[in-house]
Amino acid sequence: MQSDPPPSSSNSQSSLARLCPPGWRLPILIGLGTLFGLSIVLLRVSNATSYLSDDPKACVNCHIMTPQFATWERGSHARVASCNDCHVPHDTLLNKYYFKAKDGARHAFMFTFHMEPQVIKVHEPGMAVIQDNCIRCHEHLLDEGVHLAVSLQEAETGTGKLCWDCHRETPHGKVNSLSSTQWARTPTLDPVMPEWMNKQLSKQNESENEPAE
Repeated sequence: MQSDPPPSSSNSQSSLARLCPPGWRLPILIGLGTLFGLSIVLLRVSNATSYLSDDPKACVNCHIMTPQFATWERGSHARVASCNDCHVPHDTLLNKYYFKAKDGARHAFMFTFHMEPQVIKVHEPGMAVIQDNCIRCHEHLLDEGVHLAVSLQEAETGTGKLCWDCHRETPHGKVNSLSSTQWARTPTLDPVMPEWMNKQLSKQNESENEPAE
């Protein structure tokens, strides 16, 4: 004699049936598979893994940042600091990647929907981070009294001038609009399309261009 299934098992099966009726299971699976596939393509096209590194080339995944990359690369800071050294907090590892993810999501949203201004300027949370990093690297200049425009205490409490109130063109030079610097020279990024797909498209184009007999 076959025993009845335990109540907990039948309850879980009935709950699953209510959440996903039999007639909807295939469409739901297809939809989930499509979303998963699109997510993989999006991660690949956006070169998402590059944002986990400190490589400055990740900043030019969005082509509107090419002037900033070009001016940094040709300035004195390129020899001693990367983009993240200035634009990401370094107090804790958790805060570093939290700020990086939050700021990156904001940048990606604005770039995707073409909401970027003609003249790109740092927003308020980023200003505090940059100021802290200026002090982190150049604290000895303030501590030793070499820099007379602002004291270390004023810089740390934000009561004095910000560093770039005087050093406005460090390290990105004079701020220009996007349309005036669109031809700034930057490194060529790796292609996002895999090699096998390039070959397949080339074969397809060749077959389409063959003269008809």
